[in-house]
Amino acid sequence: MRWWSVANFASNAGTWMQLTVQNLLVLQITGSAAATGLSMSVQAAPALFMSLLGGTAVDRWPLKLTAAVSQALLGAVAFTTAVLVAMDRLDMTSLMVLAAVTGVIATVDGPACALLGNDLVPVEDVPSAIGVGALVHNAGRLVGTALAGVTVGFLGTASAYAANGLSFLFVTAVIPFLRPAPGAVRHAAHVKAAPRPEGGASAPDMTVRQGLRFFARRPRLVALAAVTGISAIFGRNYGLTLAVLVTGPLAGGAGSFGTVSTVLAVGGILGAVLGARLRRPSVRLVGMLAASGALLQVAAGLSPSLAVLLVLVLPMAIVESVSDTAGTAVLQTDPPAHLRGRVLGVWSSIGTLWGLGGPPALGLLMEQAGARGALVTGGLIIAATIGAGFALRSRRTPAPVVLPTKDGDITGRAALDTAA
Repeated sequence: MRWWSVANFASNAGTWMQLTVQNLLVLQITGSAAATGLSMSVQAAPALFMSLLGGTAVDRWPLKLTAAVSQALLGAVAFTTAVLVAMDRLDMTSLMVLAAVTGVIATVDGPACALLGNDLVPVEDVPSAIGVGALVHNAGRLVGTALAGVTVGFLGTASAYAANGLSFLFVTAVIPFLRPAPGAVRHAAHVKAAPRPEGGASAPDMTVRQGLRFFARRPRLVALAAVTGISAIFGRNYGLTLAVLVTGPLAGGAGSFGTVSTVLAVGGILGAVLGARLRRPSVRLVGMLAASGALLQVAAGLSPSLAVLLVLVLPMAIVESVSDTAGTAVLQTDPPAHLRGRVLGVWSSIGTLWGLGGPPALGLLMEQAGARGALVTGGLIIAATIGAGFALRSRRTPAPVVLPTKDGDITGRAALDTAA
């Protein structure tokens, strides 16, 4: 697990270095901010349509081999881009094609690497492993973003893509040496596949449809999707809402927003550390944390000064990070092992839909209500929706059934009453 965490840190740092440089590269090629957004959408779009297939592949194929091959392919794409940049042969069309290929590979790589990390630790430590993964992700994001400017300044744009390619190869080299700890739950692809019915047809529980059916019929996963969705649409996009709040009503500049962003990043790391200590995460906990974060968002929208906002931003980021860690732990541990890849595929499609639709909806809300109004209104909507969900769930709690006692009744009636 230590080797896996080090490898993921290197890979995350390289990925964020490339993403940062890629935005600058698109601006350099086209001079258009819209083209920059388009390149990001092209890379994210495959997750909307192909994540279910990617999750199915993860459930069917050997997990370590799948993760190693997908990491190697991502490295090949990064090296190809580096060569094209170094030769000054990269145009917008080839960049879009490479971004789309990266997105397709990521539909398999994402769930494969997530589940591989969980398979390394005993089942009771999976929430902690997910928290460590979140910590590694946030740390890699900070380091990669910071290194992007330094790398480009000293070695050129192509070097950032080459460094990312090397980070993928490092992960590929580590994977064959990973060994699960005693008590770890083996993923479906590690063990013998489910028995095939007579006639040689594929087992029904290895189909895409089975993953969709399981997700739709699992109330706690549907509730988790609802909580995360409402939070993603009306909250969380702090890079947008807080930027407008700081530079608008609070009369700050780019430096002030940079300070806010740093505090958000620190809060995310602290939240990941706290999330790693969770032993029994639940959807109820995710909902409570999301509602708490929403109320903090309301308070942030009413902040009279930048100093007050900074005081509120830190707990906002901590609560969001712990909530994300708890939700991810539920998502990755609730389904049976042979369905986890497909459940992650469903989740990736839903999350991509929120990611594409949330910012425009929030931007429209800010146009109508302003930055303060968007934060306050969004926070109240989140808290009210989650509160209504808790109220409905408590009203649906079934009452115990008591069987009437009759003369000459069977023995153990009290025990049967309890069972009923």
